[in-house]
Amino acid sequence: MQSSASLLSVKQLSAWYGRARALFDLNLELKKGEVVALMGVNGAGKSTTLKAIMNLLDHKAGQVLFNGQDISKLPVYKIARAGLGFVPEDRRIFTELTVKENLQTGRQPARYWPDGEPVYYWNEEAIYQFFPNLGKMIDRPGGKMSGGEQQMLSVARSLMGNPLMLLLDEPSEGVAPVIVDQMIEMIMQLKQKGISMLISEQNHHLAKQVADRYYTLSMGEIVDAGRM
Repeated sequence: MQSSASLLSVKQLSAWYGRARALFDLNLELKKGEVVALMGVNGAGKSTTLKAIMNLLDHKAGQVLFNGQDISKLPVYKIARAGLGFVPEDRRIFTELTVKENLQTGRQPARYWPDGEPVYYWNEEAIYQFFPNLGKMIDRPGGKMSGGEQQMLSVARSLMGNPLMLLLDEPSEGVAPVIVDQMIEMIMQLKQKGISMLISEQNHHLAKQVADRYYTLSMGEIVDAGRM
């Protein structure tokens, strides 16, 4: 169920790589329960936007409010503890650790909304029910998994943090069409569990299937926005 209050509010967000400006005064919002797509071609600034929200860039400006808290200058681990999960494009799983061990690295305690409502609780049992294929390979090293399996593991590890919201960076990048369909189903099920998501995506089919709204980026600026 969507709320009228903003869960994520980004104001005048700018970012630089060296002297090159990559983002230009972005403003965007996401409400509790929403799935919002960040659209655009390669190089438009989608991934940079997510990294800037997570404070993963050395040079940025602007304000990021999450669940009523200013997280603009917090270190990444504190942003994660605040309930904002990040699934990067390159997945960043631990290739020498097993599926089970990778999941354990993302573990966080149960979480609650400010009004006391519990956030959907993820433990290993819940993860294996949601991702049955992962449950069949708990002892497999991450480096021995396919690209699609690694993507699912990356999402699952973020869910172990019991997030209020997920940032998904190009979830369909480099995976087979059948995996894209699985991603669509996964995102819809997560939405039903109350998890808000901001998804960087250039696959219009995926975005149209899952998103409530969209922002379109071009050369680091928002050039269009609306409902899907």
